[in-house]
Amino acid sequence: VNSHSLLTLVCLFTLKQSGALKRKLQSPHGNPPVKRKRKLSTNTFRKGATEADRREEGSSSQKPVPKKQLSDKQNESQKNKPFIKTSSLFKNNPDIPEIHRKEVQQVQENVFTTDCFSQLDLHPHLISTINTVLNICSMTSVQKQTIPVLLQGRDALVRSQTGSGKTLAYGIPLVQCLQGMESKIQRSDGPYALVLVPTRELALQSFDTIQKLLKPFTWIVPGVLMGGEKRKSEKARLRKGINILISTPGRLVDHIKSTECIHFHRTQWLIIDEADRILDLGFEKDVAVILNALNAERETRQNVLLSATLTEGVTRLADISLNDPISISIADEIQKVPEPASQTDRKASSSLNCMEQENFAVPETLQQYVMMVPSKLRLVTLAAFILQKCKFEKRHKMIIFFSSCEQVEFYHELLVKVLSESEQPGHSSLSSGSLQFLRLHGDMEQEERTEVFQEFLKSKTGILLCTDVAARGLDLPQVTWIVQYNAPASPAEYIHRIGRTARIGCRGSSLLVLAPSEAEYVSLLASHKINVSELKMEKVLASLMKDDRFKLHRPGSKKSCGKNPQEVRERATVLQTKFENHIHSSKGTVQWAKKALQSFLCAYTTYPRDLKHIFHIKSLHLGHVAKSFGLRDAPQNLTALPTAGSKRKTKPKPKR
Repeated sequence: VNSHSLLTLVCLFTLKQSGALKRKLQSPHGNPPVKRKRKLSTNTFRKGATEADRREEGSSSQKPVPKKQLSDKQNESQKNKPFIKTSSLFKNNPDIPEIHRKEVQQVQENVFTTDCFSQLDLHPHLISTINTVLNICSMTSVQKQTIPVLLQGRDALVRSQTGSGKTLAYGIPLVQCLQGMESKIQRSDGPYALVLVPTRELALQSFDTIQKLLKPFTWIVPGVLMGGEKRKSEKARLRKGINILISTPGRLVDHIKSTECIHFHRTQWLIIDEADRILDLGFEKDVAVILNALNAERETRQNVLLSATLTEGVTRLADISLNDPISISIADEIQKVPEPASQTDRKASSSLNCMEQENFAVPETLQQYVMMVPSKLRLVTLAAFILQKCKFEKRHKMIIFFSSCEQVEFYHELLVKVLSESEQPGHSSLSSGSLQFLRLHGDMEQEERTEVFQEFLKSKTGILLCTDVAARGLDLPQVTWIVQYNAPASPAEYIHRIGRTARIGCRGSSLLVLAPSEAEYVSLLASHKINVSELKMEKVLASLMKDDRFKLHRPGSKKSCGKNPQEVRERATVLQTKFENHIHSSKGTVQWAKKALQSFLCAYTTYPRDLKHIFHIKSLHLGHVAKSFGLRDAPQNLTALPTAGSKRKTKPKPKR
């Protein structure tokens, strides 16, 4: 039994081993083992993949590149490319509207006549001085009509365009009258003539003109009184005697109240020059005080009122100061109240229902332009225009008007730093000299104002940034361009600003910069017979192609040719980035930019009610406007910033 059992066990063990061997031998033809399953290439399952593809894939020893590693390589290649900081300068800007306006016939004045001063009954020495010292031979239209009237001793209301020679129109008869008096004038006699002017600069300019006319008549002493000068020295001059007294209204009232030696009992002439500007500056009460002081000592005198515009205030002033005057208006075509041609015209200029409808005379030699610029692009467009006219074209003398003193200071510093100081000798910017920037506004000390005024007066080129302190009466020779960066508050102010160029027959141009939301201002100007042609912003920005400082340098890039719009935008962006980098270089410059922005917003709220539908603070995009001050984002808590000159709770009026 034992041997039988042992045999049975051996047989069972043999059968089990043979079955395992059989399974082992059959495994290649059966289901493959689960462990160590080889990953097949994606090419194995690719539709249409050939056997050679699969064989090459299988024989390749390189592993597939992971996605993460691929994205890292792409990022690295992106870093090697030049970075274009767009600063969102050309994104999300409002559409620039088409300017729809009717072509209007501008009121023109013939500035010059063929008549000579020798035809007038003037002293030979006075005629000689006009011809040799002033280098003038023929009379202007306003001089031809005004001088004979004043020589007759009549009062006059004179209205003529800016730059037509109104100072000589009253200066020549005044000197002729005083030098011919029977009893020779003594210095100690005091004022025989009083000339009122609105600004200190115009006071200096008028004094200079009168002084030249008096060259042959040395016994007649002219003098000037104005704010900013030392009262003590002015009192000393008054004590010695001034025969032709030129003054600003405020300073004269100050002396009337505090200086005992001033008197008017020999005053025979009262001349109010730039009468509309005197009233605009709030001197109406001061003028009333002066008239009362004159009337108290001498009731009879000859009175002359001169103005480029005839406003309601000027008419009121004429009523109280002139006695049976002769009205002299050079532009015969001017009508006092022209009626709108249609209801469309009335709607387009709705503000004119309240504003006086006056047509303004514009010099025939003046070319007027308007440019629509979105808020974000205002700064770079202004800079490009300055470079185009004063650097590449050269021989240009430019005045740029701003709406507040803070803006003048801010933009003067910014433009000097970025456009002038960043010039390097190695750059091919087509310029042999740097740009000369000057500034002029009412917050400056009088000594500095006078120095700047005289420097710009004598220079042949340069850029003067200023407020409306330079908008009236100033005769600045060779000014070829007037830029109104902030729109004026009235068509009359527009006329006075552009009147700083194209003077006495010379050629000149003006540019008005408007935001797309302010386009209706063009229709307002047209309703006053003022024609403006459109200048495209893109044409101005294209001038940046001439300055390689703003070129975006790419490795292996070819020399730029033509005016590729994309490259123009890139250069404008480079320039904007330079402005922004300077502003954000310190906390102080950022605060300064915010204060300048705040002063602009403050000035924007002071537009008259009749123009609120054109200039409304709610139509401004604060973030876009901030770009024009070199700020990268819209500032917060602007009202918390201290404004220059006022801590009142009421809204401060910006200084100009």
